[in-house]
Formats: sequence, C-alpha cells, structure tokens
Amino acid sequence: MTQHIGIVGCSAEGAALCYRTVCLEGEDLLGPYDHPEVTLHTFPLATYMAAIERDDWPAVGQLMLASARKLHAAGADFLICPDNTIHRALPFALERSPLPWLHIAAVVAAEARRRGWRRLGLTGTRFLVDSGVYPGELAAQGLECVRPAPEERTIINHYIFEELVRGVRSPEAIAYFQQVFTRMREAGCDAVVLGCTEIPLLMSDANSPLPTLDSTRLLARAALRRATGQEPAPPT
Repeated sequence: MTQHIGIVGCSAEGAALCYRTVCLEGEDLLGPYDHPEVTLHTFPLATYMAAIERDDWPAVGQLMLASARKLHAAGADFLICPDNTIHRALPFALERSPLPWLHIAAVVAAEARRRGWRRLGLTGTRFLVDSGVYPGELAAQGLECVRPAPEERTIINHYIFEELVRGVRSPEAIAYFQQVFTRMREAGCDAVVLGCTEIPLLMSDANSPLPTLDSTRLLARAALRRATGQEPAPPT
C-alpha cells in the first residue's frame, strides 16, 4: 500500500516537472505504468509573487498552508514543495500544517553528502540565494555553500522570471549559467545545486561544467521512496 503524495506547487513549469517525475519514475519501483497516488495544488504564481515582492514571507506561508489543507482534504499523507524559493516561508506553514513535509534543501544536502561532495555552488532566484534556506541545511550535513556574485544573482533572477517560468529556454541563458558554473568550479566547488524549480529544464550534467544536483527531481524521487516505504517518515 503506497502513500498519497501531495504537491504544493508555485510555478507551473517546475510543478509539472516534479509531477511528471513522480509519475514516470514510479514504475521503476512499482511496475509498468504504476505510481503512488498524487495530488497537486497551486495558487497562481502572481498571488505568490505579490507577497514575495513585498517581502511578506508569513503571507507566503499562509498560501502554502492553504494548499496543505486542501491536499490534506484530498487524502494526501505527506507533502512536498518543488519550489525552492518559497521554502523561505515553510516555517510559517509548519506551525499549523495538517501534514508532514519533506524539505527540498535537506534532500539535496543528503544527496551531496552521499556522493562525497563537500563544497557546493548554489543557483536560484535572488530571493532564494539571499536566504538561509540552503546554507543552513548544507551546514547541518557538514557542507559548504558558495553563492553567485551579486551581479550574477540579478542576471540569473532575470532568466528565471522572464524566461524559465514561461517555458522559454534560450541559448543565451544556457551560456550564462555555464559561465557562472565555470566560475564556481574555479572557486573550488565540487558540484552545483540547481536550486530553482525550473533550472533543471535548462541545465543538466550534459551541458554543465560541474556535476549538478537537480533539486526538483531529487525531491520527487525522495517522495517516491517515502511513499513506497523505502525511507523514514519526514518530521512533522
């Protein structure tokens, strides 16, 4: 008996990638065409962005909590959120969440440690990179975090919000990410965290100067292991 996975979405492209990964890779664990039951809920990205841009993270947490309650009502057993940025607000949602959550940065940190990497570059929106979401989880696993330079953060943020969330994957964006990853490699990084839900749609081990940690797919796979009883229950 598998558990029901609830997905708290934020942006369409990343939520879709997470959902597809759960469904398509489920059969590796359960057999042809099979996967755990999964329900996805998301408010419009515009609703999230209104709160994010005014730096109102408690309001972001309230949106996540509202999704959590809807997913609980739909029968979900636990929750994941493939959006890295809004993990800044997860503590506000956890206070009254009806269900336990898997934390995306904790999943990524565990995978980096498993693969023997110690110094990780971090990419994502400026809201994520400026936060303590990843540094805290990485430090808990004994890992270092290297952030992009301020100008790099601004340009990456532009590509995410002007292109990737709309499904646009330009050669210019690929070239810029490769430039940033190369600098991180020269700074001693072992690998780079694709810490935005949509970056894995653009970058991968196939075109990156550094090994990549695909946060979206890693979270989906952790949820599959949890749902099929291969991993301990997440904390409440």
